Amino acid sequence: MTRYRYKVKKERVRYEVYFLFFLIGIFIGLSSDILFFSKVETNTQPSVIQTQPPIISTQRVEINLVAVDEEGNGVITPLSVEVEPGDGKVLTNIEKLLFWVDTQYSIQVAKQVAENITKINTNNVDITYSLVTNATLIGGPSAGASLTVATIAALENKQIKDDVMLTGGVNPDGTIGQVGGVLEKAKAAKEVGIKVFLVPEGQGTETLLKPNETCVRRYNFIFCETVYEKETINIGEKIGLSVIEVKDIEEAMKYLLI
Repeated sequence: MTRYRYKVKKERVRYEVYFLFFLIGIFIGLSSDILFFSKVETNTQPSVIQTQPPIISTQRVEINLVAVDEEGNGVITPLSVEVEPGDGKVLTNIEKLLFWVDTQYSIQVAKQVAENITKINTNNVDITYSLVTNATLIGGPSAGASLTVATIAALENKQIKDDVMLTGGVNPDGTIGQVGGVLEKAKAAKEVGIKVFLVPEGQGTETLLKPNETCVRRYNFIFCETVYEKETINIGEKIGLSVIEVKDIEEAMKYLLI
């Protein structure tokens, strides 16, 4: 009888040990599931993009645009960019100027690049571009870089230096595209007191075709031949102006913004 009771007691202890291990296994499994799901939730949370404070008042800046007119002369035109709370409209002052299609495209790209750099949501503001003078026409893509910097300055409520000028197109990735008439534009910039003239990469020098004419007389006829020779000039040295090449908008901002 004593042996039987001992055996029963021994079997009971064995089952209790099994049950204890079973409970420990369940606890470990639940703990692992909780840690796994916590990890998944942590990894799937969207990243937060920090942005500048929203525009709460009207902000306005002016910038000088430089272009080449129909006669091949450099001309300077002041342009203002005004930012105010709104619903994402892009406006131009049609009472004073007419924008060509390529310049309208440059404005759209300028707005996009400015938004990418400043991290400001331009869907909450209206941006107005207007000429300060009575000039009637802005054409060509060469104002794109200046429009972009001016838009950034207006969004961030900064000012633009009055002794620095920029020429160049703007690409959607923020790089500055090459333009024509850099020599003529540099001359116009020098005449209005600009000290630093920013140009696209590779355009600090310009290659000109210099005509060289030779004539010979044969009997009663004169035969002339014109041969064009390439001449590469340093624009800064020729004009007497500090010309600096810049590759993108952020590099140009270092020289232009106060």
